[in-house]
Amino acid sequence: MASSTLHITLIQPDIVWENKSANLRQYEQFIAGIGNKRQVVVLPEMFSTGFSMAPERLAETMEGDTVGWMASMATRHRCILTGSLIIEEEGRYYNRMLWVQPDGKIGYYDKRHLFGYADEDKHYTAGDTRTIVQVNGWKINLQVCYDLRFPVWVRNHNEVYDVLLYVANWPEKRNLAWKTLLQARAIENQCYVVGVNRVGKDGKEINYSGDSSVFDPLGAMIWQQSNEVAVHTVTLDKDMLQETREKLPFLKDGDKFLLL
Repeated sequence: MASSTLHITLIQPDIVWENKSANLRQYEQFIAGIGNKRQVVVLPEMFSTGFSMAPERLAETMEGDTVGWMASMATRHRCILTGSLIIEEEGRYYNRMLWVQPDGKIGYYDKRHLFGYADEDKHYTAGDTRTIVQVNGWKINLQVCYDLRFPVWVRNHNEVYDVLLYVANWPEKRNLAWKTLLQARAIENQCYVVGVNRVGKDGKEINYSGDSSVFDPLGAMIWQQSNEVAVHTVTLDKDMLQETREKLPFLKDGDKFLLL
């Protein structure tokens, strides 16, 4: 059923390095406290471990404990739960963003652009397909961290999607790029952009300032939080989105190419 509004809850945690049980416990508390606007709940990239290059030790299968935990939480709290984790499949490792529905259905997106600067490309296999999910008439494009730097990959043609959703472990020292590019993606694609990051310090002594953000289709900031753990729900307005696209029909003038 189509809805003119969509409630998205951003969870910006301080991830405990490579400690799955500790991280899942804190997320349970966060999710339980969201309240009655619990619709889509977003965790960051590699939410159960931090941005680790040890998939041989940390990876799980799609039948593993963390995926099972996501399904259980989605069912218990009647929400969609999304975020990325380390998945092993047929001997390969993926930075996989899951979209777990309360009815038990699971969609996923494998991170396309692997962060070679941190040797992610040496440990993980890149995805090759965009994933656009739907909830109550809203179309959401799932993306992971470094994907943000590559605008052609998410180019919006003919209003294919309404929301760009990025989950990340994006370091503080490059947070200007994070905030600027999130806003740019909203403006150029005339869509809402939601970016969920982490705070704290990881096992490599890398600092994260969070800066989880939401921008509207004109690039105006709806919400942003830096340097502290946060759980925040935003309500997106489909009427505002459609009005923006009708008054400013820029998407139709874009270059005629498409990456699938």
